[in-house]
Amino acid sequence: MAMKYLQMTMTESVRSAQQQYYGRALTITDAPDRDPLGEAETGFIAERDSFYLGSVSEQGWPYVQHRGGPKGFVKVLDPMTLAFADYRGNRQLLSTGNVHVNDRVALFLMDYKNRARLKILGHARVEDIRENAAITERFAQGDMRNKVERVVTIEVVSYDWNCPKYITPRYSLDEVEEAMAPLKSRIAELEAKLGSVRA
Repeated sequence: MAMKYLQMTMTESVRSAQQQYYGRALTITDAPDRDPLGEAETGFIAERDSFYLGSVSEQGWPYVQHRGGPKGFVKVLDPMTLAFADYRGNRQLLSTGNVHVNDRVALFLMDYKNRARLKILGHARVEDIRENAAITERFAQGDMRNKVERVVTIEVVSYDWNCPKYITPRYSLDEVEEAMAPLKSRIAELEAKLGSVRA
């Protein structure tokens, strides 16, 4: 468990709610300034093809946006830094605008198949590729290169893993097809045998 994450999120109002509902409140002391990502976090991030990004507007309203791309599109540059290519979308640019006035962001990464989730807090910076086209090659993959408009870099402050309770397993089409492949093969084999018997 990353102690800085808990120290940052266990505010007085949170502690008051804990006291009200459970009769005691969690206090975190001696947390480090930042918690670097470890091997488990790095491996988990490398397997994701999407995540949710939370930011806050200058009016104080939170905004959560889905971000997706090829598996591994979020790069771990080092234990304290993430980056990803931000592709052309609906042109609202809500997250980009929010980060311009408040760089604090929250990332929520899900693995529904294995009922796991990783939360990351950090400071985001958005770089326009028109000002540095070379970064496109570093962060975009394949035919997605011509859709990149920005690269977002996140300086990680801390992270936390959630328990699997209440995560309903869900599977991508690729995962379902992979699981079904042996069954389809067996069906084809049996149909071939049946066809030869009938012949």
